[in-house]
Amino acid sequence: MPLPLVLLLSLPGCLSIQGPESVRGLEGGSVTVRCDYKPRWATYRKWWCRGAYWELCRTLVQTTGSQLEVKGDRVSIGDNQSHHFLTVTMEKVRQDDTDTYWCGISKSGPDLGAPIRVTIEPEGTLLTTLASMLSRRTTNGHAGVSSVSYSRNRYILLVFVKVPILLILVGVVLWLKGLSNDSLST
Repeated sequence: MPLPLVLLLSLPGCLSIQGPESVRGLEGGSVTVRCDYKPRWATYRKWWCRGAYWELCRTLVQTTGSQLEVKGDRVSIGDNQSHHFLTVTMEKVRQDDTDTYWCGISKSGPDLGAPIRVTIEPEGTLLTTLASMLSRRTTNGHAGVSSVSYSRNRYILLVFVKVPILLILVGVVLWLKGLSNDSLST
């Protein structure tokens, strides 16, 4: 068996549960992560833990095996068993929340899990806000969602989309007006 395939199969839960490779968020905001799992694991308990090493990670919140949302300290987890995904939301995030986290499934024998790198950027610069909103690198096609407040989204939309479009439109109108003045004078 080729070595990369052996390594892939040796990762805990690599084929049973998948999440984004990484997500980014802004200090003081919230970060939401979605992890998809195979239908056979729907009624099993799901968990979210922190730590770079699978064996040493600390469980922050865990479901009860039902679809009820469970809240911990600044962290909540919900399980959509009919569509086979769990959602974890970290609130009031701080820069020291930057770490590797795992979404996982409790089962007899070794649990199943998928690592997710969570990066929290300092609040205060437009570029970090924009980078946070645009960062959506994933391994399974589902976006790693970084939640930023509605007012910040509107501000970014205004500054980086609407203002440049407005400036371009004004430039085109002035250019067309200049062309019409030139054709009238000749």
